[in-house]
Amino acid sequence: MENPQQKAKAYWKENLKYLLILLSVWFVVSFGAGILFKDFLNTFKIGGFGLGFWFAQQGAIYVFVLLIFVYVILMNKLDKKYGYNDK
Repeated sequence: MENPQQKAKAYWKENLKYLLILLSVWFVVSFGAGILFKDFLNTFKIGGFGLGFWFAQQGAIYVFVLLIFVYVILMNKLDKKYGYNDK
């Protein structure tokens, strides 16, 4: 059986991996879609506005909220995996 320090270290390592992946997704959506790829994305329209503009104004926020829910689900699974859940 692992000692508590090894278990905690493995838990935080996996937690940081999730954070880096989710923040990278948000960065790509907000910076990439809203700034870098806006000219290409603006060729597509949503409600009369270019898709690049939409991502810069609203899409990044929606993706961020979605990523919060994904993070909660992942962390609940991680807590159960390492026995840190209170239930």
